Amino acid sequence: MHSVERIGRYRVERRLGTGAFGTVWLAHDDELQAPVAVKVLAENWSHRLDVRERFLSEARLLRKAGSPLVVQVHDIGELPDGRPYFVMEYADGGTLADLLAADPPPVPETLRLTPLAARGAQALHEAGVVHRDVKPSNILLRTAPDGTRRVLLADLGLAKSLAEASGLTLAAGSAGYRPPEQAEPGAGIDARADVYSLGAVGYQLVTGTVPAAPGSVVPLQRLRPDVDPGVARALMRALEPERERRWPSAEAFAEELERLAAAGPSGVRPRRRGRVVAAVGAVAVVAAAGVTLALTLRPSPASSVRVADATGRVAVEVPDGWARQLRDSGWDPRGLGLPAGHEPGLAVADDLSRWQDLGADVRGVFVGVSEDGDLTARVNAVDHPGCHYDGSRAWTSPRWNGRIRTWTGCPGGGRLTETALVPAGSARQPEVYVQIRQHGGGDATDRVLGSLRVT
Repeated sequence: MHSVERIGRYRVERRLGTGAFGTVWLAHDDELQAPVAVKVLAENWSHRLDVRERFLSEARLLRKAGSPLVVQVHDIGELPDGRPYFVMEYADGGTLADLLAADPPPVPETLRLTPLAARGAQALHEAGVVHRDVKPSNILLRTAPDGTRRVLLADLGLAKSLAEASGLTLAAGSAGYRPPEQAEPGAGIDARADVYSLGAVGYQLVTGTVPAAPGSVVPLQRLRPDVDPGVARALMRALEPERERRWPSAEAFAEELERLAAAGPSGVRPRRRGRVVAAVGAVAVVAAAGVTLALTLRPSPASSVRVADATGRVAVEVPDGWARQLRDSGWDPRGLGLPAGHEPGLAVADDLSRWQDLGADVRGVFVGVSEDGDLTARVNAVDHPGCHYDGSRAWTSPRWNGRIRTWTGCPGGGRLTETALVPAGSARQPEVYVQIRQHGGGDATDRVLGSLRVT
């Protein structure tokens, strides 16, 4: 469907998104004078009766839940070519994934949104349905009359009846949000599979990081030591690889988070003054070229601090005063226009929460490895509006070759340098992207680059 003006009685305004089996359109119901979302089966699947039945099953399961926390289906029909569609309420606030990408919520908001999503899942469970793919992009946000965000659980394309899911099932779900029993074909699942996924969503909202594989999840308080221990325990219990150790239901999980929210105004403990190092390093979400990262601190000599990513492949030394906040979980190179993926990376700064603001007084380093694509070309195409480009210079060391590009006169008076490094004497991968933020004092660029190790 390349161009469409009407779907049934609904006047189409624009495409909202396209998935594996269908396209969702923003449309307008002129009779009720309200916006709606219309999901239409993709043309290339229209001849498959099994896919058609799965598509219609999603509409029936959504309708079955009958909860204000699950997207409601208002209508169903067929296009002239026979493809089915169903009409849902429109979520004007986007998704939790959009929220994470733009401005991750503070902990109190996480303690409001996550229980709402859990109660939406509980409504599905009470209707005899397990979602099997709870993740930020499947949790919609709709603006309530009072201006607050209302949560809507959506996309039941992988959902099954609990009776059916308790038997042999195919592997399903998304990495990072999928419990171990759901990752292997043949394992029966129950409602506690969704509890794990909800815990992963809450964990990401708090830390800015998608959890590692089940059983290898970094304890939340290592990434956010300022978060109340009760909040950390509640989320980590939901992420237990053994389902018998998780919360027994989505409702029990929601009730605990709501209790914690009511017990304290923030869910965050006051931070101690001064630099924090090692396992108690403060954490914030960092974005470099639109990429979200995560890190961990490892101290070295008094004049500098050596940091490494979670894989141990990337390590770099930075001036001692920069090492106040760190994250180590890697990056996605698509932020620079390279093929998407999860590559080793780290970021360290005196204030990661202000990294995106070129007007902020920030000192720190981002390092990201790229195994695929021409990183040098992409970095050379980057510009930083509001800063003055001072040009580039060659940089070589026994390990690396590259060109350092420098900007000064940024809105806050800071200096920014960045480079794409290739192994010395070879054009082979991996290449490494380094961005350095400085403000006042001497230039530490050569010192930082000279300490870089990638294995």
